[in-house]
Amino acid sequence: MAFKYLNLKKLLQSSGVFRALRHRNYRLFFSGQCISLIGTWMQQIAMSWLVYRLTQSATFLGFISFVGQAPSAFLTPFAGILADRANRRRILALTQTLMMIQAFALAFLTITGHIQVWEIIVLSIFFGLVNAIDIPVRQAFIVEMIEDKADLGNAIALNSSIFNGARLIGPSIAGIAIALVGEGICFLLNGLSYIGIIIALFSMRIQKQTKAKTDSNILQSLKEGLGYAYHFTPIRAVLMLIATVSLMGMPYLILMPVFAEDVLHGGASTLGFLMGAAGLGAFTGAIFLASRKTVVGLGKWIVIASSLFGIGLVIFSLSHYFWLSMVILVFVGFGMMVQVGASNIFIQTVVEDDKRGRVMSLYTMCFIGMAPVGSLLAGSIGDIIGVPTVLRIGGCFCILGSLMFARKLPALRERTRPVYLERGIIPEVALDIKSAAEPYVLPRNNDNDFEDS
Repeated sequence: MAFKYLNLKKLLQSSGVFRALRHRNYRLFFSGQCISLIGTWMQQIAMSWLVYRLTQSATFLGFISFVGQAPSAFLTPFAGILADRANRRRILALTQTLMMIQAFALAFLTITGHIQVWEIIVLSIFFGLVNAIDIPVRQAFIVEMIEDKADLGNAIALNSSIFNGARLIGPSIAGIAIALVGEGICFLLNGLSYIGIIIALFSMRIQKQTKAKTDSNILQSLKEGLGYAYHFTPIRAVLMLIATVSLMGMPYLILMPVFAEDVLHGGASTLGFLMGAAGLGAFTGAIFLASRKTVVGLGKWIVIASSLFGIGLVIFSLSHYFWLSMVILVFVGFGMMVQVGASNIFIQTVVEDDKRGRVMSLYTMCFIGMAPVGSLLAGSIGDIIGVPTVLRIGGCFCILGSLMFARKLPALRERTRPVYLERGIIPEVALDIKSAAEPYVLPRNNDNDFEDS
């Protein structure tokens, strides 16, 4: 039995999809996240259902999302500076502990029957403040867990796969749990799930990182990071597309209870299945990204995925059939995951190490920080012109954004090429993904970086 287990472990770690798991620290992180993220998605579904049950208002759904994610719009850039200067593992241990406390507080208030909307608002703000620090630090911390930087893209994709694998499992469990015992148990289980990731963080053996010494103050560091992202055109273009998709398309998640109850005439279990379908598509997209051996070709997939996401939202907004809606959401989830995941991998590949935390904080601000603004607008306008109409408009903007990005690809390829050459990324493709640190010979007629696969 032990022999079979070792062979299975060796197979998983040596395969293209799971190669990042050969790094011990990342295995610990991966395992802890698998547990924690299921609880996170259970809480998100339970929170949406609880708010809609108490208020029967799409506006309140959008408002709760806004106050829970708005801190990312202004706090994450400063969190990025912290990630570039401080011990990232200690910060994550603190943020995960605070999130656990928030989940237990929600569980206590809900189970005892004392939960009110204003308490949900306060706890959502608290979670948003903590999460605004946690996300950019966690994104930057991935590079410390991977000894061989050739596996960095795979690690990022696997991280997305467990996030969306949890999104496949968590909502389904939450839908059943809400129907049987109420929302409180979902909050309780989420609180307990943080224990896994906290144990994983303290079990890691992280080599001491040498942080670049700087005499600049916080505002100067922030300006430096903003200037770097703005003047490097590929990063700027990717961030703008992420912001567009997040603002106009991502509110579909917050509006899902409205579709489940008012459009499809279902209940909590319907909501769970719809979210599970989107999670299945996203999980498939994450596995697809993890199976890729290079960042070459990501530009094309960013265009395809964002277009698929927008088209899927338009079709979903027109559907009044449960099973058709589930099928469409699989494609919506796939498009969303590939667009966001490919953007993350690309940025992490080309960014300079001493600016990684600040740039990833901008990524977080565009992805997470714009979503609450979109949710607030979508919820408010949805009560006036109808949620399906709002979703159709958002989908059209996502399609338009992808077309504008596609027009810029040739210019982005020219700016990205020198970075890929410097880091040996193009030769890695020709030499079957050998170490970027090895000497290389530039392949002839290879101008396919970033745009073509």
